[in-house]
Amino acid sequence: MHGHGSSTRTLLLALCLTLGFAVVESLGGWLTGSLSLLGDAGHMLSDSLALGLAAAAARLAQRPPSSRHSYGLGRVETLAALGNAVLMLVIVVWIGWEAAQRLRNPLPIKADSAAVIALIGLFVNLGAAWLLSRGEKSLNVRAALLHVIGDLLGSVAALVALLIVHFTGWNAADPLLSLLIGGIILSSTIGLLKESVRQLLDAVPEGLSLPEIGQRIASLEGVGSVHDLHVWTIAPGRAALSAHLVVTDAARWPTILVAARHLIQTEYDIQHTTLQPELPGEQRVPLERITHRHLARPIP
Repeated sequence: MHGHGSSTRTLLLALCLTLGFAVVESLGGWLTGSLSLLGDAGHMLSDSLALGLAAAAARLAQRPPSSRHSYGLGRVETLAALGNAVLMLVIVVWIGWEAAQRLRNPLPIKADSAAVIALIGLFVNLGAAWLLSRGEKSLNVRAALLHVIGDLLGSVAALVALLIVHFTGWNAADPLLSLLIGGIILSSTIGLLKESVRQLLDAVPEGLSLPEIGQRIASLEGVGSVHDLHVWTIAPGRAALSAHLVVTDAARWPTILVAARHLIQTEYDIQHTTLQPELPGEQRVPLERITHRHLARPIP
């Protein structure tokens, strides 16, 4: 519990820093006419949403499953991540549209004032990254740290663009560098969108192979075959597995169950397992017809 509370406080502090300056940077970008500053503010807003999501997830993770939500509320994080990704896609489209307009019709930019704001934003991101790097190294905190590091790069891009405008007068540098910031947002957003959709569709978690898991379970002594094998994500970082195991001797099931759970937990880090024993039936699937729904132990 102490770890969850510590990570929540760290995330909330980083959230206050990032969200507070995102508002300042938005006003600064609007007043100075800097699109790169507005783009960086949009990126900081995405980080604020990610930090808020991580803080909420850290708090919700302390709640035990209930009669209404038997798996707990971990999927709230996935739903919020999907909403975050859609919002960021809208911001990226807006940045691209506005950049195209400004490349056609350049607008005057108060580059010196905007550069000062971008520099302060750079230090704010450094502070948030420092806070997160010193906090608990949970999955949520590591993900939030990656967001802040990406935003730090966006602040650097905005600062470079404004310095170019200030020293050379080439106003096109501002919309061009804003497109780079949009690309940084897009790269992280696509990954977030894909992962949230995968989790909502109960896909096998990244890095796990369903046939491999089935073959490993089927290789245990006393297990003839495995079928109706399913692996999915309950919540980010928490996978679940269910399967039917055809056993050669029902009396050995307690021993087989312990061995199977130990294998699944130690080799695949799946803590929530549901395994059902079955005795061999009359109809067996030939080895050459084995699919992911029926995985037999390889013949030695």
